[in-house]
Amino acid sequence: MYEIEFTQEALGDLKSFKKFEQKKITSGIERQLKYEPIVETRNRFRMRPNDVAEWELRIGKYRVLYNVENDDVKIVSIEVIALKVDNLLFVRGKRRDL
Repeated sequence: MYEIEFTQEALGDLKSFKKFEQKKITSGIERQLKYEPIVETRNRFRMRPNDVAEWELRIGKYRVLYNVENDDVKIVSIEVIALKVDNLLFVRGKRRDL
């Protein structure tokens, strides 16, 4: 089982959403990343190389960008939580490019 940690930036991202959206996002993170965060699925996959994160999780219209540490302690580090509209990512209401 993996421990899930949020960066300060990701916590701020999460707080920018409405409560019901926060619940949907956090429950999706728990369900999808607690046990097999590095197994690719239709909604969980390795991203092209970038400066933010190695993995992406899709939860409906939301995107969770994260990294995984597989050393002695297994940790999933949530880096960014965004809203996807068409082909654009918005973090805290502002467009973000990867």
